[in-house]
Amino acid sequence: MSLQESGEMYLETILILERKNNYVRSIDIARELNYSKPSVSRAIGLLKKEEYITVDNKGYISFTDKGRQIASSIYDRHNTLSSFFESLGVSHDIAINDACRIEHVISEETMKKIKEHMQK
Repeated sequence: MSLQESGEMYLETILILERKNNYVRSIDIARELNYSKPSVSRAIGLLKKEEYITVDNKGYISFTDKGRQIASSIYDRHNTLSSFFESLGVSHDIAINDACRIEHVISEETMKKIKEHMQK
């Protein structure tokens, strides 16, 4: 199964919250994204079913290796793209918003070339 954009966004959010708080629960995701608890609960169930995450009996969410790899990749794309846009003179907020939309659809080839360009 290929992960859809919303699934990638949830994984990225879990990674960000994990780095910020050292733990993640569904309620934390709902607050961060301003989503309803039932919506988050459904998404968490799907991510768990596809073995991207695990949830312990206290509700704490952890990544599987597969989930962490995808989350890290999306997070890296986000940071690279937002930095790239800012280097072009795009304002910080717009750069972040655009990166958030583009990070899920940009090709590997284009991403590689942007990274190469940024390292020059």
